[in-house]
Amino acid sequence: MPATPHIEQHFSGSRLVRDVVIGMSDGLTVPFALAAGLSGAVDSSRLVVLAGLAEVAAGSIAMGLGGYLAALGDAEHYASEHAREESEVVEKPEAEIAETEKVFSEYGLRPEEYAPVVRAFQSRPAAWVEFMMRHELGLDPPDPRQAPRSAGTIAAAYVVGGLIPLAPYFFSATTAGALGTSVVVTVLALAVFGYVKGRYTTGRPLRSAWQTMAIGGIAAGAAFFLARLFS
Repeated sequence: MPATPHIEQHFSGSRLVRDVVIGMSDGLTVPFALAAGLSGAVDSSRLVVLAGLAEVAAGSIAMGLGGYLAALGDAEHYASEHAREESEVVEKPEAEIAETEKVFSEYGLRPEEYAPVVRAFQSRPAAWVEFMMRHELGLDPPDPRQAPRSAGTIAAAYVVGGLIPLAPYFFSATTAGALGTSVVVTVLALAVFGYVKGRYTTGRPLRSAWQTMAIGGIAAGAAFFLARLFS
């Protein structure tokens, strides 16, 4: 009887989730706080919409650029460490052998078990370098398309998140009529976003949902009452 093949299910979109989390969390919170703050100082929804859209545009560009530079920095760091490892396996082989043996020993392997592998690595310097990059330094080869992809994902997530708290102001002439709806819609969006984020990151979706709602609510409440205080 043929054996049923074992297929492991692993989530492989960690970079995408990270970028969406970065963009969406700020996109929901910052424009929400801005709209709530302005609602405490002015009564024109048009002003809130104009200011909110300007903030969403500027924020998405800034966040996208930050994501691009971060991904570019990761790629440059990997290239620098890779070049250093390449030189060390040639110029300092004894030190690299000791470091390789240390990696294996940390997994509980005995010298007689890993010695043949270490000798094999000495005749395959390219594989040796890749092994040390991953298991000594914890670095994986970067995707050359990651920088523009991260920038686009973060910026798009910021725009989507930012439009949610602003949406009620498009359909109301006064801020008083839009603020309540914006609060309800944004709190629900924060809860859903926090739940999904927790589901794919920490494994505690309910806790993440409450934390995300609390952070967004505190930021918006502080902005609203400060605007009322000084208006």
